[in-house]
Amino acid sequence: MRHIVAVQAGVTADEYDREPTAAELDGIEREMSVVLAEVDLLDVYIATLDRTPTELDSRRIRRARRRVLAARRALLNQSDGTSLFGGAA
Repeated sequence: MRHIVAVQAGVTADEYDREPTAAELDGIEREMSVVLAEVDLLDVYIATLDRTPTELDSRRIRRARRRVLAARRALLNQSDGTSLFGGAA
């Protein structure tokens, strides 16, 4: 049985098969504080999924939201004015 495959598959790399560039890694590193703050917010939401949020849970959610906003603000303040988030603006 013969398998039919693309002749150039071993030579040409797909766009998604490559390693990230240095610029992409720098961008990830620059946005890491926002990513970690969003993960913390998601953790708080997950912890309250199966129950009615208590007052303490509500405080944790508000605190986590404020951390996300502060991290985004800090990132935007250090950026060069380029759009960092996928908003419609």
